[in-house]
Amino acid sequence: MKKGNSDPLTPEQKAELEALATLSGVTIDTSDARPVKDWSGAKRGVFYRVNKQLLSLRLDADLIDWFKQGGDGYQTRINAALREYVEQHRKEGP
Repeated sequence: MKKGNSDPLTPEQKAELEALATLSGVTIDTSDARPVKDWSGAKRGVFYRVNKQLLSLRLDADLIDWFKQGGDGYQTRINAALREYVEQHRKEGP
C-alpha cells in the first residue's frame, strides 16, 4: 500500500461500509479467521497514522532533559503528556 491519500470511496463502497457498520459483532462470521496468539511481530501505525504537524517549540531545558532520560521516543512521551493534560482539562471545562 502506497503512502498518501487514497482515492475517494465510490457510492457503492460507502453503502457497503455503512451496511457493515450496522452489523453487531455476533452477526459477523469470523469462523474462517484463525486466532492470533503471537503478536510479537506486530507493527504499529502501518495502516493508520495520526496526522501530525511539524512545530518548533521552546521548552525549558530541564523538561527536555527529563523526557530524554527515558531514551529514544522522548518526543512521543512529550506528546502523550500534552494529550493527557488536554484530555483532563477537556473534562473539567475551560
